[in-house]
Amino acid sequence: MPTDSIAPAEDVSPKVDLPPVEELLSTAVEAVGGVERPGQITMAQAVQHSIESGDHLAVQAGTGTGKSLAYLIPSIRHAMTSEGAVVVSTATIALQRQLVDRDLPRLSEALAPRLPHEPTFAILKGRRNYLCRYKASAGWPDDEQDQLFDPREVSLTGRMVQRIQDWAQETETGDRDELVPGVNEQAWRQFSVSARECLGATRCPNGTECFAELARARAGESDIVVTNHALLAIDAMEDFPLLPEHDVVVVDEAHELVDRVTSVVSGELSETMVGLAVRRVGRLIEQSASDRLMEAGEDLKALLGAAPAGRLDDLPEVLGLTLALIRDAAWGCITALGPRMSSDKDDPESAGLRKAAFTALDEVHDTAQRMLDAFGHAEEVDRAEVVWLEAGTERRPPLLRVAPLTVAGMLRDKLFGDRTVILTSATLALGGAFEGLARQWGLGDREKDKDRAGWTGLDVGSPFDHPRSGILYVAKHLPQPGRDGLPEAYLEEITELIEAAGGRTLGLFSSMRAAKAATEALRERLSVPLLCQGDDSTMLLVKQFAEDEPTCLFGTLSLWQGVDVPGPSLRLVIIDRIPFPRPDDPLSSARQRHVAAKGGNGFMTVAATHAALLLAQGAGRLLRSQHDRGVVAVLDPRLATARYAGFLRDSLPPFWPTNDPAKVRDALKRLTAS
Repeated sequence: MPTDSIAPAEDVSPKVDLPPVEELLSTAVEAVGGVERPGQITMAQAVQHSIESGDHLAVQAGTGTGKSLAYLIPSIRHAMTSEGAVVVSTATIALQRQLVDRDLPRLSEALAPRLPHEPTFAILKGRRNYLCRYKASAGWPDDEQDQLFDPREVSLTGRMVQRIQDWAQETETGDRDELVPGVNEQAWRQFSVSARECLGATRCPNGTECFAELARARAGESDIVVTNHALLAIDAMEDFPLLPEHDVVVVDEAHELVDRVTSVVSGELSETMVGLAVRRVGRLIEQSASDRLMEAGEDLKALLGAAPAGRLDDLPEVLGLTLALIRDAAWGCITALGPRMSSDKDDPESAGLRKAAFTALDEVHDTAQRMLDAFGHAEEVDRAEVVWLEAGTERRPPLLRVAPLTVAGMLRDKLFGDRTVILTSATLALGGAFEGLARQWGLGDREKDKDRAGWTGLDVGSPFDHPRSGILYVAKHLPQPGRDGLPEAYLEEITELIEAAGGRTLGLFSSMRAAKAATEALRERLSVPLLCQGDDSTMLLVKQFAEDEPTCLFGTLSLWQGVDVPGPSLRLVIIDRIPFPRPDDPLSSARQRHVAAKGGNGFMTVAATHAALLLAQGAGRLLRSQHDRGVVAVLDPRLATARYAGFLRDSLPPFWPTNDPAKVRDALKRLTAS
């Protein structure tokens, strides 16, 4: 055959006969002492078909389905005959640890006799998550010297620094998450570098024993690589690969993918960032050049300190001039630094300082330019990004933020373009359909273009009998929630429900202010223990809540998605209001306006979808095992009366619905007495 032929080359790789995915799943379930469930089998078969066909798959699998095994088994099977790994991406550290510490070790041992070799696996995170041996030993200057104003914070950070130094002498992985208790960002940054700051294994004196490089090496030799959504996004966006070669990605907790990717590709600019760049470039260039950047940073400080927080639809002239000054001054420093590539004569410390300076200057320059580019479009539909001013706090100054109005195009081109992607979560079919999230991911609309959409949506259900196990109570008789805190009628309703349940209540509130206000008011009315998020670490509060049955726990966002309390300690989930994004939220409001400008329904596409996701996640806290029973009580009457109420209710598990408070209280009393 001619060497320039476009015909596919003959596949000369050895054929391996592997057991069907159903047999491997059965072996795995037996090994872990579980029970096969129809939804789990259906999901495993669908994942296998997706891998073979190349079509993307979105699969909703309710709590208790065993979805981890359902995607790990076909992934391991594929890795046996593939030259690359299968990448599994999660949103939370808890799920990463579950996969690496529990699920994968047991699976590898159980499946080894049925496969060509024992499956291997590794966890891989961004470079910032690993201790840098060179930075820990080189005595680099402290970037955070002016970040802490409270002497108590300085002392606390100093103790954390000492703990990191002690831990550095004994750790085998350098993984920040293995440092328990954790440390704050100020302390950790003194021992870590970003990928852009890193000298590289060949230049670094500690390159051969670099924790990040060792983790990458382990990942490159593994069948399954567990990572997080942030690194998955960075790998997709960067010109250089961070993850090993792979043709299949499993995105677990896929309902969080868009938010995590948005966070990765967003930018910020403040006097602190400019000051950091000035300090890093320090003595490496003439002072006149760095002074110009410092002066521009001081102009930014004065400007942001006097401006109101909020979204910027138009670029004020003075802000435009200041951003241009910062951009040009940063470029002047970059030019003064000279060639980016260090010469072989440069010692590692000098090379490290230069690279750190380039990294900080590039971020300041590129972010300033990006903010300038966000304005000046003739039509709203042409706008690609939104800029807003975030108010300062006691611990940090105000800052400018910039974020994309959509990440759909990025995901479509960078993540879904040349690999098969399986997306799964307990919450994907919003309003009973997958299309809402699929559009945010950049996948085609199956209804409009079934032949070319290239993806399938599948709901494998739940092993729970929701209508028999749970009640969805909407307090239709209550007034609509206002902006002035919880009305007295809401406090009375919560009191009666908690008394009927004998405590055992998880209160999910739309804001921390509401959670604290409810806690203060109800502690005087209730005889059961009442905890509030912020009283202690969230992990310890949840532990106390789970171990003491009458206890109640109130809180906000992290509790909506992060609580897993099976058994009698949780009988009642109270949701104070539909969790729409705040009307003044800069990114959400800008996205709604952008969708409307393109002819869509901005409220339903952005705000209602956001609320549906959180509502489903919150309601999902109730049933965590086959024996759980209870009530999800939504106090916001709009879930029964508003035009969009049907969409929101269709996003929830199929509990038995009622608007009758007496029936709900009676049901809770029966549960308490049983």
